[in-house]
Amino acid sequence: MTMHSKGLRRVRFIIGAGTLALAAGMPSLAQAQDADVVTEDNADDAADDAGQAIVVTGTRIQRPEAATATPVVAITAENIVQSGITNVTELLAQNPALFGSETNFNAAGSQARTGAAGVNLLNLRNLGSNRTLVLVNGRRHVAGVSGEAAVDINTIPTGLIERVDVLTGGVSSVYGADGVSGVVNFIMRRDFEGIDIRAQNGISDFGDAPSNFVSATIGKNFADDRGNIALSYEFRRDGRVGFGDRPFGRPSAERLVRNPNDIPDDPNVPDNIFLDFLGYSDSSPGGALIIDDSFAAVFNGNGTVFDPGTFLPQSGFLARGGDNTSINDYQGDLQAGTKHHSFNAFLSFDLTPDVRLFAEGKYVKTKNFTIAQPSFDFSTFISEDNPFIPDSVRAAGLGTFGGLLFNRDNFDFGTRNENFERDLYRTVIGADGSLGERAKFEVSYVYGRNDTSYVSTNQRIEDRYFAALDVVDVGQFRTGTPNGVFDCRVNVDGGAIVDAGTGNYGQAPQTFTPGQCVPLNIFGEGAPSQAALDFILTDTRNDYRIEQHVANAFVTGDFGGLFTLPGGAVNYAFGAEYRKESSNFRPDPISTQVTDFDAGTGVLADLALLANERGSFDVWEAFGEINVPLLSDRPFFEVLEFTVAGRISDYSTVGTTEAWSVNGQWAPIRDVRFRGGYSESVRAPNITELFAPRSGTFSFISDPCGPENLNQGTEFRAANCRALIEGLGVDFDSFDPASDINASASREGVFSGNRNLTEEKATTWTAGVVLQPSFVRGLTITADWYDIRLTDAVRTASLNETAQFCVDSASLDNVFCDAITRSADTGFVSNYLLTPENVAFIETAGADVTVNYAFTPGDGGLGRFNLRGTVGYLDKLRVLPANGGIVDNDQGEVGAPEWVGTADITWTLGNVTLNYGLQYVGEQLRFERDQIAGDPDIAAPEFLTIGDRFTHDLRAEFRTDNEVAAFFVGVNNVTNELPARGLSNAPVSWLGRYFFAGFRVNTDSLGF
Repeated sequence: MTMHSKGLRRVRFIIGAGTLALAAGMPSLAQAQDADVVTEDNADDAADDAGQAIVVTGTRIQRPEAATATPVVAITAENIVQSGITNVTELLAQNPALFGSETNFNAAGSQARTGAAGVNLLNLRNLGSNRTLVLVNGRRHVAGVSGEAAVDINTIPTGLIERVDVLTGGVSSVYGADGVSGVVNFIMRRDFEGIDIRAQNGISDFGDAPSNFVSATIGKNFADDRGNIALSYEFRRDGRVGFGDRPFGRPSAERLVRNPNDIPDDPNVPDNIFLDFLGYSDSSPGGALIIDDSFAAVFNGNGTVFDPGTFLPQSGFLARGGDNTSINDYQGDLQAGTKHHSFNAFLSFDLTPDVRLFAEGKYVKTKNFTIAQPSFDFSTFISEDNPFIPDSVRAAGLGTFGGLLFNRDNFDFGTRNENFERDLYRTVIGADGSLGERAKFEVSYVYGRNDTSYVSTNQRIEDRYFAALDVVDVGQFRTGTPNGVFDCRVNVDGGAIVDAGTGNYGQAPQTFTPGQCVPLNIFGEGAPSQAALDFILTDTRNDYRIEQHVANAFVTGDFGGLFTLPGGAVNYAFGAEYRKESSNFRPDPISTQVTDFDAGTGVLADLALLANERGSFDVWEAFGEINVPLLSDRPFFEVLEFTVAGRISDYSTVGTTEAWSVNGQWAPIRDVRFRGGYSESVRAPNITELFAPRSGTFSFISDPCGPENLNQGTEFRAANCRALIEGLGVDFDSFDPASDINASASREGVFSGNRNLTEEKATTWTAGVVLQPSFVRGLTITADWYDIRLTDAVRTASLNETAQFCVDSASLDNVFCDAITRSADTGFVSNYLLTPENVAFIETAGADVTVNYAFTPGDGGLGRFNLRGTVGYLDKLRVLPANGGIVDNDQGEVGAPEWVGTADITWTLGNVTLNYGLQYVGEQLRFERDQIAGDPDIAAPEFLTIGDRFTHDLRAEFRTDNEVAAFFVGVNNVTNELPARGLSNAPVSWLGRYFFAGFRVNTDSLGF
């Protein structure tokens, strides 16, 4: 039952605080001391130190044993340094669990989400960044994207990371909502003393993508070592890389397109083949002019004859060769240019032997720059009395339309840049220590704020643009005799505006008054004057602020003073938390000016109508954990224990939620340990999902009713499509969405939040084994299976999915058909509404295997070896995108390979360390499974899949005798592996071979 009573929420908080106070009075285990953090790599050593309490991600219980029932994969600071990668997200994305994360390689150009260029987000198990909980030292971190909870990993300083723990499975019972797929916990350095400096430069084999990195940390103990202060600064710069800077971005690059020799379809001939020199049919940078009802371009904008190349039917209005604009010119950037400054301060002080005060402060300044696609025109009308029309075009005759139509790609309007400035502030204050002999406590408060502004340059203002296009000779207009004075018709006749019947703007001026218009000449590349461009273009600035407040208190200890079990004392952790999240998006005023509210259109071309978005929620929570060691140090029961955790939360949005988990482990002997667990977790909808106002959006569509798609859906699709199109009065047998002049362009529609959303629910179970054979010291092998099922998942069906679900359902009477508007004249999609819904389910399952082996052969004369390997297997990834739809099996498709693996070998001898790294990405399908099933000849067999790929990295480090300084060089992707034919970022990134070099300086003391 969902309840929203504020009184109830306060009562619950008081109960949680009372529980906390009760726990604080319990007898406790040991005097407070700094907790070491241990991974399974060094669990044996840690266990030998029986007096130390250990903090492991996935539980708040601190105890001497490092081994827990939850599978955690750790990436250490040394792993980061040895990789030569200064952007930690790129390294984490090599981990099988985080393979689908958003890195610099897919956070720019056409791949970037709107307003988030340069942002790096972790995506655990391909369930989405909004379901991956990112923590820093076990505490929440302010989000990096407006209206969401996902953290921008760029704001976490690489040089301060001690290790990163990656845990699969529901952790809502321990850390709260958002972690339904798991948690990624960044453990930072603590109580640092001395100086640590690292500097590194790198560049690709193509001579681009330069990177510069500097990290400096200085720390000092004071007050007889009762206190510690540390300061850190980090700088990173990554160079911008354009799509055209790579071979696959050049006009000659190949893409898979509809086979022109297979129309109509022949099941023995591949439907799609690779072709080069692809362009948008009848469109060019200087304009392609249409003068008659053949609707074929005849002239270039400068009056020369237009070469149409070879038209490719059923290919989204593409052509091969000719004067057509290359499709690659519209891809924008591969990598945004980035400048990143991070300032961090840490302070701790032992107020008493039992109480430590601590504080952290962080300021991060990030600037990103990326180039977007230009504005464009399709079938835009020019009146026949426009004096800029070239004489050769006028001589050919313009009688059909009373003018002409033009298609144009407006590169000469100036680049449309996106410039981002992000300022992130984060403060942590708190205290921890001991309560008697058997309990520890921690109280903390976290405040985070993210201020972001992004400026989009050279945005076209539609009423000004169409008025500036409508040019007349003033003398001709007034007296019938030309006088060579050209002006906008609206200036000469204040009531004039291009008529809506021509397909142009069709409204009176909104952003200017007659007399201000400047004539625009679009006939030929470079023809527009600067004065006209200044009139029709503007820069927009959008701002958003995200704020987070978190207050947390908990105690942890054991009941050993009261009773013990055969396996030892029962451990506990109890606590309470209050959290408030808010987001405020403020678009540029011109972006909110409406031309058609229902259609979601505004006065700017290619930018959706925006609206102020402001929302917030808070949550009161109480949580607890109990660890019960049933048996230990017995035959066949070296360890037998289980842990139960629970959390109750009261949200101001969705009301009361509950989450719980149970995990257990059994070690029949010291060398072998079995572990497993089950959890039920929740995720509350975020601010955008709930509160986003009605605003515009852009989406591409491959119409399911197109002839090439009719056989790629359910048995209902063909009949439903015929009924839908013929119901509009359009002949279905000749219906072909590929003939739409806008087929290759994104379509404007409407997006709106949904205040009726409920929380997501996830059930997760894991089972695994840990092998640490005593006869092979230093070897640890883990194998874990995971299975996650998410119900009531919050998801917004894409335009493609909405259109498919409409006609794939048993009847056309469904919510998906209601969300799409089709033109009564053509049957083409003309408008749509997208909104998040609680859908049926998302489920995934798979296995991870890790091997860690550190050894020194013989007497040490051969040095020390460290071997590390991880293999991930994806058994299933199934999605029901929306209620009433069909289940989509994504396993094995691009972005979700069945197999992923990494290996790392490090050899150290004296002052030299050599490192070899290997990454493996398994075979992936180029097409969706249902596409291949419905159309087996969709491509030649060898092109249905993307082959597997290995990449190899090498690094060498040389240290001084006192090991204060080290110099290193390396090369990543030694064999220069590149994306598959026709792709830009799969199965490997576009970066190619990459060289880097740098140095490190580290001292344990400042010398004073």
